[in-house]
Amino acid sequence: MLSLDALLAALRAARLLDLAQPCYPGMPHWPTHPPFALAATKEHGDFVLANGASSSAELIALGTHVGTHIDALCHFSLQGRFHRGLDARALGVDTLAPLVARGLLFDAAPGGELGEDAAIGAEELAAGLAPLEPRPGDVVLVRTGWGRRWRHPRRFLNGQRQPGLSPGAARWLSARGVRAVGADNVALERIPSAEMPVHVHLLVEAGVLILECLNLEALAEAGAREFLFFAAPLRIEGATGSPVRPFALLP
Repeated sequence: MLSLDALLAALRAARLLDLAQPCYPGMPHWPTHPPFALAATKEHGDFVLANGASSSAELIALGTHVGTHIDALCHFSLQGRFHRGLDARALGVDTLAPLVARGLLFDAAPGGELGEDAAIGAEELAAGLAPLEPRPGDVVLVRTGWGRRWRHPRRFLNGQRQPGLSPGAARWLSARGVRAVGADNVALERIPSAEMPVHVHLLVEAGVLILECLNLEALAEAGAREFLFFAAPLRIEGATGSPVRPFALLP
């Protein structure tokens, strides 16, 4: 077992990459979820201490599925049932442990972006990850290139038409016991979709968490394919999702 000093030395020698998109008023949000809002609640000078010091603060509001976020297992149900038949509150985002895992990146569009109708199949995913193979507990991230559009909300949402994983790719990943799957676009799977089969399979049938709206550009530019991934949701009791700020550590 590493000593604390050895662990700190290893961490300091690693390269840390932020995988979260910035939050700003007007940023992209799915039409059925509330937008991000920010307003000042106290300005400098409103309350001044005896020594002349003052502080400022603000109020934020956003949906639990807005910005870089994680879907808890209770986000989707199928015919009234949640994962393993459990109660929704037992699957809330507050029940999730922080994700600390081996991460793998599949760059589906090196240097560019996928077309709006592209569906990533199991064979394509397997070939793109090879020679690496997802293992139980891993987090697999998929770069479509659409994260580059984050500062252009209309282009990012694209009329709710985006590329993404196919059901076959989702089943290939769940069969390997991954803990979570994430992407840099709004829905992970190709949309529009009448039944959202990737969400239903991963969240309800397989118990695999979903991360969306990641920023994977720096990770791809670094040529990273395997890394240490970590992220933690807010402990919001009973919530179906939460904003997260994920990171990748590279040797």
